[in-house]
Amino acid sequence: MLSPVPILLYHAVTADPPGWIAPFAVSPAVFAAHLDAVTASGRQALTVSQFVDGLRGNAALPPRPVVITVDDGFADFAGAALPALAQRGLPSTLYITTAALSDADDASALPAAPMLSSTDLPGLESAGVEIGAHSHTHRQLDLLPDHEVATDVARCRDLLTAVLGHPIRSFAYPHGYSRPGVRRLVGEAGFDSAAAVGNAASTARDHPLALSRLMVRAGTAPSTVAAWMSGAGPGGLPRRRRVLAFGWRQCRRARTWRHGQQMPHLPVRPA
Repeated sequence: MLSPVPILLYHAVTADPPGWIAPFAVSPAVFAAHLDAVTASGRQALTVSQFVDGLRGNAALPPRPVVITVDDGFADFAGAALPALAQRGLPSTLYITTAALSDADDASALPAAPMLSSTDLPGLESAGVEIGAHSHTHRQLDLLPDHEVATDVARCRDLLTAVLGHPIRSFAYPHGYSRPGVRRLVGEAGFDSAAAVGNAASTARDHPLALSRLMVRAGTAPSTVAAWMSGAGPGGLPRRRRVLAFGWRQCRRARTWRHGQQMPHLPVRPA
């Protein structure tokens, strides 16, 4: 049986992040040290789609896989993250929020920050980066009615498909939030994998549309990444996580109703 697989979740790789994303940003030096811990572990890096193909029996999985993912689409991915990944021969999956692209017609999904352009994406893909979808508007999909979820997910899918010329296979839930109806709509939109958060390594019990990831934060030390590679990771009982997630959703829903809108980037729910 497959042992737990660490799927790392990064956001920005910069020494000078905007304040709103700073808790989830790491400097290029720290990112490089994290990657050195990954390579030293002997684990073989895969994209999310390669990992899911292995889970489904459509491809052979290496004995000790690892997956590196990056959310949102900050410009520093091309300038800082990709060179470090390429130097070590590590593939990755980059999840793009399409309304946050710098050349988007309605670029308003995230607060101001340097973002990638749609014209950057084909080159990143050619460099070994899997491009995935991270919704169009980066709203908390579990709080939206189904028709808005379907529209948001489909618009992101269609824009990325038009840019890259092929179907987009993988999705990541903004803020890590989903619910059964959201996962169903993501599957119906044609995605065969989707990444959540969970703050735990992924296991063979994960549904392909609810892959657990390990959140990398500003204070995550290289020694912590090394521990994750060795099989140690944040614990917690699945039932307790579900109860916490339900309670946190009610809190967020009440906040949304009170203020009449969603915040663009809230902290990840308790895990």
